Amino acid sequence: MKIINICNRVIEFSFYFLFFFIPLILFGTTSELFEFNKMWFTFGITILISVSWIIKSIIKKQFQIQKTPLDIPILLFLLSQIISTLFSWDFHVSFWGYYSRFNGGLLSTISYIALYYAFVSNFTAKNENNKIETLEGTKMVKNVLLVSLMSGVVVALWGIPSHFGYDPTCLVFRGTFDVSCWTFDFQPKVRIFSTLGQPGWLAAYLAILLPISIYFFIKNFKHKDNEEKSSFFDLKFPDKPKPILLSLFYLSSIILFSISLIYSVSRSGVLGVLISLGFFVAVYIWHRYKKSSINLPILIILAGLIVLILSNQTLINLKFDIGSEPTNIAKESSEQIQEVKPHVEALGGTDSGRIREYVWSGAIEAWKNYPLFGTGVETFAFAYYKYKPVGQNLTSEWNFLYNKAHNEFLNYLATTGIFGLGSYLLLIGYFFYLLFKRLKYAVLKPQENRLPLLTLALLSSYISILITNFFGFSVVIVNIYFFLIPAFVLLQEKLIDPERKIMIPKTVSENSDSSKFSPFQWSSITITALIALYFLYTLYVYWDSDKLYAYGSNLDKAGYPQEAYKYLHKAVARRSSEPVFKDALIVNNANVAAQMLLESDKVTSESAQQASAIAQEAINISNELTLNYSNNIVFWKSRVRMFYTLSQVDARFLPQALEAIRRASELAPNDTSILYNHGVLEGQNGNINEAIRVLEKTVTLKPDYRDPHFALGLFYHQAAVDKNGKVINQEFFQKGVDQMQFILNRLSPTDDGAKEALKSWGKL
Repeated sequence: MKIINICNRVIEFSFYFLFFFIPLILFGTTSELFEFNKMWFTFGITILISVSWIIKSIIKKQFQIQKTPLDIPILLFLLSQIISTLFSWDFHVSFWGYYSRFNGGLLSTISYIALYYAFVSNFTAKNENNKIETLEGTKMVKNVLLVSLMSGVVVALWGIPSHFGYDPTCLVFRGTFDVSCWTFDFQPKVRIFSTLGQPGWLAAYLAILLPISIYFFIKNFKHKDNEEKSSFFDLKFPDKPKPILLSLFYLSSIILFSISLIYSVSRSGVLGVLISLGFFVAVYIWHRYKKSSINLPILIILAGLIVLILSNQTLINLKFDIGSEPTNIAKESSEQIQEVKPHVEALGGTDSGRIREYVWSGAIEAWKNYPLFGTGVETFAFAYYKYKPVGQNLTSEWNFLYNKAHNEFLNYLATTGIFGLGSYLLLIGYFFYLLFKRLKYAVLKPQENRLPLLTLALLSSYISILITNFFGFSVVIVNIYFFLIPAFVLLQEKLIDPERKIMIPKTVSENSDSSKFSPFQWSSITITALIALYFLYTLYVYWDSDKLYAYGSNLDKAGYPQEAYKYLHKAVARRSSEPVFKDALIVNNANVAAQMLLESDKVTSESAQQASAIAQEAINISNELTLNYSNNIVFWKSRVRMFYTLSQVDARFLPQALEAIRRASELAPNDTSILYNHGVLEGQNGNINEAIRVLEKTVTLKPDYRDPHFALGLFYHQAAVDKNGKVINQEFFQKGVDQMQFILNRLSPTDDGAKEALKSWGKL
């Protein structure tokens, strides 16, 4: 029927759009350029596919879900994510995902699983005449992979010029064909990231595509004239591209992917490629050798590719990817933790492998305290603060916010417990079991069995995902491949029985295919379409509100709180259920209120009343956030900033700032930045002895941190003298002097603050 055909085409092309556009999508006006927009596009595509699938089912009067060998592992994994979300430290974060990323939240997992079942259910169906209603599964798989290669070529061509100082992203968003739109610490001339957002993410993506491009090159290269050649797109083009042109395209893609991988300078990416390609080449050569049909040109190309990667970048000189990625053009935007500093590892700093050890250690410690279901899906940012290893304070990234464990497996362990990691490993392990059952005959008895080359390539790509995920974490496009590659392989190897389906209802009447729709069918189709439109509109409102939030946050951080005020209020008004928007608003409100009251020459009773109302609004919102999200340390830190800012115009707010920082210290007992601020606030509230105790702990945890040494010296001195300035405690007086001398001797010989203090104390 016509509507069913339309639905089939929508589903088909939605998958093409998914694999082509996800790697490419980025926007310069959102709070995060890359992952946020890719995740939102994935949500939108999932809605389109799902609604088309449902409408098709309504017309057929039966909803069919294809059963697959991976059903039990997938459902167990989904169940683990649901349970972990229900018991999460932060339900909102677990459901939606960590703000700005969103990948990894329960909603994203549901989307990936929905895409998996949509693919296997819609490209294996047959009608009663045994004719294919949609593209046959194996053809669809090859089409999607070809689309993936085309997208990958665009990504590579977009990224390679940035290595030489010409970034198309800057041209699009700034109108300058250079790299000036990126901050100094995110220079693509050092490590390219193209449209993916981080060098490691680009490398992980390319590692997936390389075995696939090699497969198509080999397959096209060895075509005989009498063999059936697969069309380039299976879209009924008038003329099929000549094999030589396809070979050039595939070879070019291999070269472009390899060059981009080298310029990404990613240790995990190169390691993933070497292991996955090593596996691919070893199995391929073994099989061809046993059949005495090794193709020398192909062997030379494959060997040359591996040598090229190894000779240009040794694993010793490469970098693991730790830290943050560029989140906005020209300026770091909307980081929820103000003290977080930009990523410096690529340009210097502590070895990333050492930093990774600390992050992994924190993940394991979090799991030990929440062994069954973890701290909650995507709550690692909060869990790591709680269980941060002391050694992290001695690295160059001592004050970074880690919202991932930089190991996908440990991330699942910490946030979803042994149930989450166990079901994740079961899914991977059972998929490998199914594949190796298929491949072993081709390997053990190559003379009698053909080598399923595409399956081998897809397995190699899957192996690369596991390698890069082990040293990092998945992003949107990687997770799409993680869930869809098994679908591709199951269809390719005919491991799915089209007759085994979940059918609701189990039987339909004989006239179920009638061209006339009943009123119930029309009503169901209309309701389904309206629900889909509502979901799409909700996504748009959320995305548009984020742009307001991003702009307002940037204005506030740039020192224009009153200009930012209206944008942040609009963001909250449009998406009142997003706590991150409210968190930015409370800080802005405090800045606006303080600014209004500090302008003494302009203060009137009316403006004072208005400032008081704005401050009270901030307090009310902060009360709401810290009550509903009591384990979210980000909101407690914002509460400290809010009360401290207000205390600059009204000292009565200072005790409330102290109360908030004490709670923050409980949530982050080894975070020296929080401890430093805690100590200072204790002292400002008159608790000198407690201030000294907290600051002594701070300098013990991080001896090279100048600010707590300076504050500790001041409080030692304050405790050592009476109100007339006479020394009454010689021990504390000397400790204060020692702190200032430590700064000058060990940290900064030209420190003016320390010199001035010693001079005023008569010690310089």
